[in-house]
Amino acid sequence: MLGKAARDDFFKAKWRISDQADRMGIRLDGPRLAHSQKSEIAPSGLVRGCIQVPGDGRPILLLADHQTTGGYPRVACVITADLPLAGRLAPGSEVCFEGVSWAEARTALAERKAAFQALLSSIRPIPGLDLDALSGVNLVSGAVDALALDDMP
Repeated sequence: MLGKAARDDFFKAKWRISDQADRMGIRLDGPRLAHSQKSEIAPSGLVRGCIQVPGDGRPILLLADHQTTGGYPRVACVITADLPLAGRLAPGSEVCFEGVSWAEARTALAERKAAFQALLSSIRPIPGLDLDALSGVNLVSGAVDALALDDMP
């Protein structure tokens, strides 16, 4: 279990994305979060964006290919609107977390959806583009037949 002190430490800290980052999750480097009791709990379901804290106190932000259940305490969950940003965090970059209310999370998601819809609405065909001519041209060039390389001088 994590106590109030560990939660407070989590939100106060500046975290660095470690080299241990992939589609399953991102390990966060920073202060070690102390468990108030044992570091393992009964396994239960996990959601994308969940931040687990294993026994070493180094949080893991779960991403798209995360496991379905886990037995470590959770300190927070990244809101849905911010998950695309979290997925683009590169090793070495820094991130801070801020607690938000359900209402703020819903508002942020509505704003992200509206921005995406506006982007989709702005897509227009290129004037004068001849799609038939484009479809009839082999756009893949530079492909090399490996066997033909043996015949080269």
